[in-house]
Amino acid sequence: MRTLQKRGRSALKICVNCVLPESFPGAQFNDEGICNFCLGLKNRNDLERRKKKYREKFESLLQEHRGKSAHDVLLSCSGGKDSTYTLSLLKEDYGLNTLAFSVDNGFVPEQTYRNIRDVCEKLGVDHLWLKPDFRMLRKIFREGAERNIYPRTVLMRASTICTSCMAIVRFSALRIALEKRIPFLAFGWSPGQIPLSASVLKNNPEIIKAMQVAGLAPLRAIVGDAVGPYFLEEEQLQDAGRLPYNISPLAFLDYDENTIKDRIKKLGWKDPAGLDANSTNCLLNSFANIIHENSYGYNPYAFELAALVREGYLRRSEALERLRQPADQKTVRLVEKKLGL
Repeated sequence: MRTLQKRGRSALKICVNCVLPESFPGAQFNDEGICNFCLGLKNRNDLERRKKKYREKFESLLQEHRGKSAHDVLLSCSGGKDSTYTLSLLKEDYGLNTLAFSVDNGFVPEQTYRNIRDVCEKLGVDHLWLKPDFRMLRKIFREGAERNIYPRTVLMRASTICTSCMAIVRFSALRIALEKRIPFLAFGWSPGQIPLSASVLKNNPEIIKAMQVAGLAPLRAIVGDAVGPYFLEEEQLQDAGRLPYNISPLAFLDYDENTIKDRIKKLGWKDPAGLDANSTNCLLNSFANIIHENSYGYNPYAFELAALVREGYLRRSEALERLRQPADQKTVRLVEKKLGL
């Protein structure tokens, strides 16, 4: 069996302020070695003012919609630190009747199963598991490992494999929110994973249709209609008023990784073993990262980590260490074996 490794590359220029490499699409550097993303960032006071605006918008929407459905919010819960922390915030800080929703992609660590179970029980939160047919998922993940099935612009912030998996997760969650008439669909995206402008966003039917076409077509080309049940039916897109708001609270609330871990560990959450420095919930992640880095020349977490550094949430030295940490080869071999590669 082969062992997947990152290919050796000549030294890349990296922004001296954040950690964005020159291989990232659209990255440019001035004479001092600072990237255009850092140069375009306004001052910290402006960021805090904008965060306050979105936090107040969310709280105003809660007053309007709370208590009108069996559940106030559906949280897409991967069992990682950020989605677990978001679950705690929604339930304990905002007092929302929350439904947690998780997808088993075949690579969920045993500890993550326990984390989701224990935290939901501790918080008194309802929870749903969805386990798609792994034979279908294996075909999708194998294809994503062997060729690029999306335009490169789609893959700036996530690997091909993660993009496929997240399409199934996000549209399955949206489908459940629609079926249960839940007004808010929440995600545990970090401030580096989603722009603040998208942290409180009413879903638009035309945009959702376009996103579904872009996400569904490549997967349907691989597995046919087997993937259809994880996306929306045509009639579900007709009533714009029923589409929920997308909420990403970590983008407009305080974000500190030490505080996050301290809080969720009190709820029984424990770090799973065998994962890379950028994942706390999925054994597939390291393998997917290596495929992406070999194809495009940068780690798919580079943009997220660069944003966290740029906005003051993470030290640059720590971000560099995460990007450079080698994958656990035992985990990578496990993934290859399970995918039949």
